[in-house]
Amino acid sequence: MPAVNLLISQLRSLMGWEDGMAALAWLLIPLVVGVCAGLWGSWANRTRKVRGDGPELDGYARFRAAMEKPPSRT
Repeated sequence: MPAVNLLISQLRSLMGWEDGMAALAWLLIPLVVGVCAGLWGSWANRTRKVRGDGPELDGYARFRAAMEKPPSRT
């Protein structure tokens, strides 16, 4: 947070902001974070292609078949 405070104070001195404008700059931070969180949430909740259980069941059947074989003598 000190870096953000320093950035806002630098912007305030460069642009001649008053205290009200600095408060608006502080309010923009949660707004930007909220928009980013909303975008991430919509991306994380997107619809994905459904594969079904076919590949998993095939792999399990191969595993069971391998386990049922007698051990090989080497």
